[in-house]
Amino acid sequence: MQVTIREVAKAAGVSPSTVSRALAPGGTASQRTRERVRAAADRLGYRPNPSARGLITGRTGHLGLIVPDLLNPFFADICKGVQARARGLGHAVFVSDSERDEGLELDAMRTLAPQVDGVLLCSPQLSGEELRGLRELTDKPIVLLHRSEPGFASVTADLLEGMTDALTHLHALGHRRIAYVGGPRSTWAAGERAAGIEEMARTGTVEIVHVGSVAPHFDGGITGAADVVLASGASAVVAFNDIVAFGLISRFTARGVRVPDDMSVVGCDDIALSGMAAPPLTTVSVPKAHGARAAVDLMFRMLVTPAVDGAEPLRRVLPTHLVVRGSTAAYERG
Repeated sequence: MQVTIREVAKAAGVSPSTVSRALAPGGTASQRTRERVRAAADRLGYRPNPSARGLITGRTGHLGLIVPDLLNPFFADICKGVQARARGLGHAVFVSDSERDEGLELDAMRTLAPQVDGVLLCSPQLSGEELRGLRELTDKPIVLLHRSEPGFASVTADLLEGMTDALTHLHALGHRRIAYVGGPRSTWAAGERAAGIEEMARTGTVEIVHVGSVAPHFDGGITGAADVVLASGASAVVAFNDIVAFGLISRFTARGVRVPDDMSVVGCDDIALSGMAAPPLTTVSVPKAHGARAAVDLMFRMLVTPAVDGAEPLRRVLPTHLVVRGSTAAYERG
């Protein structure tokens, strides 16, 4: 026989409404009360009824997550992190892959918004104007992850600092002419990474060779970019992300260029494969699990305490750090 909320309340010595608050994600009950109620619920084997709770609170118990490319391990890690944190808070997650298409992103938003309590948009491809237009589609809370836009709550990484750290590392190894292979110019991440590259270039300590932009996946024109890097006379290259870095290393190897002996390579993101590559990839580590948890926590904060009109949206900027592995080495001048 199913245990009722009244039985939990009696066992914990509180009212049924207090049990509801104590067990709800982001509930207003004190920490001591939450612990007592949860202990009683666990002891009795009580499991909340999501449908009943939804009728009372008007909540679905679901979150939406829209990502641009699940084939990219970076976004797969984000997805796992969001699901793990939401599950711990009693919510399920509906995931949609927009395939880096603005139209599909909008379609996903229209489909998900009515079914969820809030939507997390990870690295959205939409322009700032299009993002603001989402307010006409839904009044549900929206949190941007790895994208910053005025008027939206967001969790981002300090990509500018990450790129500066990468170039400082290469400079310390003796590299003075460094190529940069960028990502899609229209994306926020590409702009932030390019800004970090430019900031270091303005110091005059290194010369930056801008190779251009490639799509950040394995068939995105990386072979041609690698050939341009080799023709530029650079002794090192910083790639938009780890996948681009892997593509560059593959082409360098095919042309008989040794990494890191003849060419040092730095990626960005620190996906799991980076430590297993040959050679292991030096890369800027972007907080994936931490960022995912922070985005879900920010969403629940917005659900529990709706924003006041005119108040500045909540934003978090997480630090990055450089992970030095075997794809970079000291430059030996010939």
